[in-house]
Amino acid sequence: MDFALGPEATASGYRLAAYTTIGSTSTEAMVRARAGDPGRLWVASKAQTAGHGRRGSAWQTASGNLAASLLLIVPAEQARSATLGFAAGLALDQAIRVAAPKVALRLAVDGVDGEEARLRLKWPNDVLVDGAKVAGILLEAVTMRGGVTAVVIGIGVNVLHAPEDLPYPATSLAACGADVTAEQLFTALAEAWVAQAELWDEGRGFFAVRRRWLERAAGLGAPIAVRLGEAVVRGTFETIDEEGMLVVRTPEGAARKIASGEVHFGAAATVRR
Repeated sequence: MDFALGPEATASGYRLAAYTTIGSTSTEAMVRARAGDPGRLWVASKAQTAGHGRRGSAWQTASGNLAASLLLIVPAEQARSATLGFAAGLALDQAIRVAAPKVALRLAVDGVDGEEARLRLKWPNDVLVDGAKVAGILLEAVTMRGGVTAVVIGIGVNVLHAPEDLPYPATSLAACGADVTAEQLFTALAEAWVAQAELWDEGRGFFAVRRRWLERAAGLGAPIAVRLGEAVVRGTFETIDEEGMLVVRTPEGAARKIASGEVHFGAAATVRR
């Protein structure tokens, strides 16, 4: 099976550049942006050898996993474009629910409370299953001539394989019981993105995106620790604000807004080092 766009994505003007292996889908997308690509372009591959994560960390995509990057040319300031990551998280959440429904929900204890969510969104741009990372999203933005912004939304999903020796738990969709391929998940993702892009509406609809994201958020209302370089902010995960910043209520009662940082929940959030 090859990568393909579904009917909604095709009708909405999205295009696809598909690879079996590539250095980096995000790098390829940005190269095309600088060469004048009009955007609404998906670059997808089942493996990448020179991917990168936050703060420039190296990230390889094992064969059978999904590396996909979406190039958008948006008439918006970079600050507003940063909220696209939350729309992308919602799209990926929906895609996994459609393509791998067993991963999304499980019966609660004794079935008393119906179904319990396994799939959660972790601030700022990770997707978790049972608390372990199954996917990550990275945004890169460059201001172009004409007052527009080229935004590349890079999405990596552990479909068949999870990386080892990481400082946090990681898993794959296959390990969670899903029978899905990278190609099937990509088609579902591209379809789900269409509705989220319309909801986001060049940033004007972030209020609705924010509300839906919070409904799926991991750790909301629970203890949280955020590492900011050498410092650590501890408190309770209260919400995200109108710009997508994390709001932590500290033990002193102050609301601390955080733009970026390394987030820990549960026991790791309460252990002082």
